[in-house]
Amino acid sequence: MDRRVVITGVGLITPLGIGVNETWSALCAGKSGIAEITKFDTSSYDTKIAGEVKDFHPADFLPKKEAKRIQSFIAYAAAASRMALEDSGLVIDSSNANRVGVYTGCGLGGLQILEETARIIETKGPKRVTPFFIPLMIGNMAPGMISILLGAKGPNSSVATACAAGTHAVGDSYKIIARGAADAMISGGVESVVTPTCIAGFSAMKALSTRNDEPEKASRPFDRDRDGFVVGEGGGILILETLEGALERGAHIYAEICGYGMSGDGYHMTAPAPDGEGAARCIKAALDDGGISYDEIDYINAHGTSTQLNDDYETSAVKTIFKDKAYSIPMSSTKSMTGHLLGGAGGIETVFTALTIHEGIIPPTINLDNPAEECDLDYVPHVARKCDVEIAMSNSFGFGGTNATLILRKFRH
Repeated sequence: MDRRVVITGVGLITPLGIGVNETWSALCAGKSGIAEITKFDTSSYDTKIAGEVKDFHPADFLPKKEAKRIQSFIAYAAAASRMALEDSGLVIDSSNANRVGVYTGCGLGGLQILEETARIIETKGPKRVTPFFIPLMIGNMAPGMISILLGAKGPNSSVATACAAGTHAVGDSYKIIARGAADAMISGGVESVVTPTCIAGFSAMKALSTRNDEPEKASRPFDRDRDGFVVGEGGGILILETLEGALERGAHIYAEICGYGMSGDGYHMTAPAPDGEGAARCIKAALDDGGISYDEIDYINAHGTSTQLNDDYETSAVKTIFKDKAYSIPMSSTKSMTGHLLGGAGGIETVFTALTIHEGIIPPTINLDNPAEECDLDYVPHVARKCDVEIAMSNSFGFGGTNATLILRKFRH
């Protein structure tokens, strides 16, 4: 029989703030973390806005030497992991290090250093490339650095499933613990790609909002006047461990993970399958995995990107699975405030889902002034809602047609 897995610690670095309290307070207050891009000159770009992390200092979380050269995505992962571990009270030492693993999701890794290195090769030649280029670019350096800093020597991996990566990482970690391959996992998602090539690439696809004059109103999931998503950056990390271990050391428990689903659309490189058919199968797989009835879901943290196809098809997928019940399930998109963290989205949104259950507050979907015709569910517009949430679901869908769904429940003995 699989072991029960609970969440005992959380850490957040987001456009809304550094730390869980700052981010969660802003989220529940309906504040936006979207603003003008400061990381590079956007004068020639159609999109000039993003959800940048503000007032983050790597030296607060990393050794001085590492803090100077490390890429932002690695620094965010390390910082959020330190927060989560401290929050959990879990001590990693020689007695348990081999049974504590690290598994994170990241879509693009060190895109910034890739751009910088390409410029150096072109202007100064290949001999001027830093020997740290490859180690600082690869996505799995996030779990690698977390392992080095915190001493976790168990299963160590990274997944790069685009915008579903963070959710896949948490779901896979849940299964690693459940089957007995580790007793605890440091897991989540991270991303930092507010860079020229990323913004140019998504702009070329006509995927980004160009509401540059009102950045805080640009991310508007399910709204009739949405014009694309907004890139965000940051990371969300969770400490997962066996229920037995958590109870043994008297740990604080945010929620229990009780279902995980995956699916592939098999349809298109970037567009979701019509009517969210692949997403619907993913949601059903998570419900089946947890032995949970469709009428037990009290809240859905939507993928909710603020693009027409995603918003319409995710809505369709929820209707396909939940039938008439779909209209009475609160479903909100926190991306309306954080922007879309791509590979990091599932990390912060799993934390948000756990906090929703723990705190009894559903974050709102801001900027939902005029719901699109196809979007007719309860998206918790504008204002957070106090609500006793027993079981909640979080969706993440990525390019390539890769889908992930997690189900969390309030902890009960």
